[in-house]
Amino acid sequence: MAMAFKMATTGMWVTDECKNSFMEMKWKKVHRYIVFKIDERSKLLTVDKVGGPGESYDDLAKSLPNDDCRYAVFDFDFVTVDNCRKSKIFFIAWSPTASRIRAKMLYATSKDGLRRALDGIHYEVQATDPTEMGFDVIQDRAK
Repeated sequence: MAMAFKMATTGMWVTDECKNSFMEMKWKKVHRYIVFKIDERSKLLTVDKVGGPGESYDDLAKSLPNDDCRYAVFDFDFVTVDNCRKSKIFFIAWSPTASRIRAKMLYATSKDGLRRALDGIHYEVQATDPTEMGFDVIQDRAK
């Protein structure tokens, strides 16, 4: 397996699959969102779930576990007040209160390395419960 980028602070590796899926979402618009997870045994950051172009933000929110941390990127399309179509990519650091302390620490220390590997993220949202990453939060940040 080819390793794309090593996160120096945690020793985690971002796989090529992560970067390639992100580039497909960013340039080809074949994904609406991507959920990433850390495999603690292999020390790899991998793609956990990919949402098709027809899926919504609610589908992303439902795909995040209630008891474990994840990263996600979401391609938010919207129309400005000037009637221009825009797209912004959100990075979501999901760390629910029910997750293990070790997982929270691992995801917190690995976040910046993943953000550097995924070039083109516009906004970041950190959430510990669904209300902190509601669709209204995404809309407000994009405008």
